[in-house]
Amino acid sequence: MATDKDSTPGSIANPIKFMDQDFQTLLEKCLKSRTLFADPCFPPQQTSIGMPEDPDPKKAIKWRRPKEIGVNAVFVEDTIGTTDICQGQLGNCWLLAALSCLTMHPTLFEKVVPPNQSLSKSYAGIFHFRFWQYGEWVEVVVDDRLPVREGRLLFSYSHTRNEYWSALVEKAYAKLVGCYGSLKGGNISEGMEDFTGGIAYSLQVSSRAPQVLWRSLTAALSRGSLLSCFIQASSNPEVGKVTGDGLVKGHAYAITDSDKVTKASDETLLLRLRNPWGFVEYRGPWSDASKEWDDVVKEEKERIDLKQKEDGEFWISAEDFSRLFNVVELCSVNPDNLEDQNIALNTWSISEYKGCWVSGSSAGGSSKYTQSFWKNPQFQLDLTQHDRAEEDNQHDDGSRTPQEKRAEKEKSKAKQCTVFVELLQKNRRKKTQADFLHIAFHIYKVPSELKGVCLRGDFFRTNFPVGSSGKYEAQRGSWREMQLDPGNYILVPSTFQPNQPGEFFVRIFSKTGNTLGTQDFTCSSSFLQVMATPLSLEDQERVKKTFDDEAGADERLNPKELMKLFNTALEKDYHLPLDTCRQLIFGEATKGRCRLSREQTGTLLSTLRHLQTIFLQFDEDSSGTMSPFELSAALQAVGMQCDGKVLELLCERFASGELHMPFHSFVSCVTRMQKLFALYQSETSQEVKDRGINSWLLQFLVV
Repeated sequence: MATDKDSTPGSIANPIKFMDQDFQTLLEKCLKSRTLFADPCFPPQQTSIGMPEDPDPKKAIKWRRPKEIGVNAVFVEDTIGTTDICQGQLGNCWLLAALSCLTMHPTLFEKVVPPNQSLSKSYAGIFHFRFWQYGEWVEVVVDDRLPVREGRLLFSYSHTRNEYWSALVEKAYAKLVGCYGSLKGGNISEGMEDFTGGIAYSLQVSSRAPQVLWRSLTAALSRGSLLSCFIQASSNPEVGKVTGDGLVKGHAYAITDSDKVTKASDETLLLRLRNPWGFVEYRGPWSDASKEWDDVVKEEKERIDLKQKEDGEFWISAEDFSRLFNVVELCSVNPDNLEDQNIALNTWSISEYKGCWVSGSSAGGSSKYTQSFWKNPQFQLDLTQHDRAEEDNQHDDGSRTPQEKRAEKEKSKAKQCTVFVELLQKNRRKKTQADFLHIAFHIYKVPSELKGVCLRGDFFRTNFPVGSSGKYEAQRGSWREMQLDPGNYILVPSTFQPNQPGEFFVRIFSKTGNTLGTQDFTCSSSFLQVMATPLSLEDQERVKKTFDDEAGADERLNPKELMKLFNTALEKDYHLPLDTCRQLIFGEATKGRCRLSREQTGTLLSTLRHLQTIFLQFDEDSSGTMSPFELSAALQAVGMQCDGKVLELLCERFASGELHMPFHSFVSCVTRMQKLFALYQSETSQEVKDRGINSWLLQFLVV
């Protein structure tokens, strides 16, 4: 994982420039020309809002800079705090609750909001912010023109109305995902991860007793974790409904602090929460105006910074929190922080990989789709080190007490590898709203004899996963902690339905020495002409007659003549177009001539008969087309083994992204691959050989 001092591209010290906009260069240019920055990449237009325009002229949106909205406008007023953030007319409480959590951690906050930004000193109407995006930090530049309606900010604003850092962070994030409308609806874990680069996961409140939960949350806060919570709504109409206690269902709250107060001889455990709206507060025991505070001494109130005003922030007892809330979301920048106890664990290593699901190629769907599940991307996970020193097994003779059995279970765990796996789908907010696919991942134990082999359908039909992310869910990320025995594993990320294209990001935290890699292999070919069986007497006569009638003085056939011959021999559903016939000619040794001899024509017709037999084998519904899912197996039947990236290119090029590949496309594909394999074998450059066949194929398939 990149450190703050790491200068590699994508690190916090050297973030990727979003849309190639360099903040320092643009700032200096504006200061030199004495002009205010106007961002051409996120213009003050309805497209940047991403929502329908209000037909009422009085509610027209105008774009104003902070000083045009209020003369006392500042970037930051005094110190950063949770009440700096209030939700406007946009359903993005998930994002603003995460931002509220971030304000409690100055070091993390400065990663997102770089210091030394101002609306006065060196002001040029330009600001920059940083967000974590799938393994790397990205710097987003924005101007400070903000959407205003009837003189007030349309979206995020500060409680004092004159502080603008939160509105500008919101604008930068909207630019990152496409528009403000793309921020509607989301899971708070998404925002927390993008503000920290950490790991986010959910905790069911009911899984722990109130006192135990309070201790866990207190420890997590002290270790720098971001925490939030919400009350689950039982239906869509319930989302946003305010309960009798003043709490909002389906709404994200930030957990900003924990404490305990003594009243008489009783000690009460408290949690401090904040509603991103900046108003509508809890009205139960220990809320701002509750009678429980009456008997608490003034010094105690001052110590916990009790503010008895409507600012969205309030205290609640651990008992009532456990009774009223359902889920806590936590985000930690280090897996160690996910532990309930302060256990000193070994160094973690992180493996990351970006991939994609391609329709008809590598978007195989869930395991219920037995014909295509194996086509999903496969990642090889090698776990070579257990977490702690092994301890001797104890033979269970039935005489051990329950306490001894529990101790033995802990010893068994110590011989396993602790693994944190996260799957994120990428760029699903690039439209006017989130469009998440149902995703999940599964992990399978692989016997040593199958290590390094791309596993096929028969393996997955006869083996069950040893771990998974759970049910398929339409959210950005799926996460799971697992204890696995040392050994070889396969990680398979998938969408629930097949043929759903998308990009994804996988990261695995594990102990040093464990590795994650793609389960691809070196492409190879055993395509030999001996596979072409001799021509039948009927085909021999057909070739003879065509050459006698059509061939010129050089005793060769041109592409049109070949097409006529092949299409009289093949059934109508398998006829070849002229372009395919030209490709067949170029696949032969013709010394630059676009014509074939009698012997070459006979061999090609025999090859076409063989390819037709293979094609029929994979044309399961006799439609005259083949699913690109089966292209890999069909090519193997021909004698060619191709890795995932090569197959994706072949599907894009020869199936044109469609889910049904006709026979002529299969012929073109095989012809092209046969030629490329032959050219690689004849290549004499050591540099080319060092790069390998996979690189060679990828280079020429895009030409």
